Amino acid sequence: MDTPIAGKVAFLTGGGSGIGRAIAKKMAQYGASVVITDIDADAAQETMGLLCKNPPAQKHCVIKLDVTDSDAVGRAVKEAAEKYGHLDILLNNAGVSTMNKVEDLTDKEWHFNFDVISSGTFYCTRAAIPYLKESRGRIVNTASMASFKPVPFLAHYTAAKWAVAGFTKTTAIELAPYGITVNCVCPGYVETSMQSREIGWEAKLRGMTPEEVRQEYIRLTPLGRLCRPEDVADVFGFLVSPEASFITGEAIHVTGGANL
Repeated sequence: MDTPIAGKVAFLTGGGSGIGRAIAKKMAQYGASVVITDIDADAAQETMGLLCKNPPAQKHCVIKLDVTDSDAVGRAVKEAAEKYGHLDILLNNAGVSTMNKVEDLTDKEWHFNFDVISSGTFYCTRAAIPYLKESRGRIVNTASMASFKPVPFLAHYTAAKWAVAGFTKTTAIELAPYGITVNCVCPGYVETSMQSREIGWEAKLRGMTPEEVRQEYIRLTPLGRLCRPEDVADVFGFLVSPEASFITGEAIHVTGGANL
């Protein structure tokens, strides 16, 4: 098995399900020890049980974490760095969504999306930078097709993901002198539990059935199927590998062409 990041330590947010779980599996497959964080510690434990293990070099762990809590983020990153003696990869993946018309959006919905998606990415990045400077590490953020392509009923989510893409590019410039690369991945219509909820919301807002919405997503994807979490995780794996050492500040779409 090819293990291009053997010996590395990867700190992952939102690792309890969906894309995050697929990313955790990819990092472990590639040889890293994975610090799986999630607000749902039981889900994170389930993820850990699915990971490749090559003891004693490869040891995974779980930390319960609410990425909207700046102090908790600082403690979690410090705990991970001290546990392993180094931190090499930061994977900002924690995300949420709700769906509504702009005129009906509540303050709570707006702040919920920004607090988790944008502020969470910022808090984790800020906390990890001192350790990543020592390891000349990698940061990969989960943005979205919505970071660049407006999506109806997701104005708040779209704005938060645009913020992630912009933050990625600026951070890449600032951290380049330290040998740290910073990139983001922009998934399209991904088959996850979060997407299932969104399909239900959109169906209600548009007076359609959930299956009609799902089929529309597929029609909007030139490659003719929905994105799988593993499709996204594969790109994360590439971006933390030696082959991507000269790539930074990029937003890579994994959409099957749906962003075009």
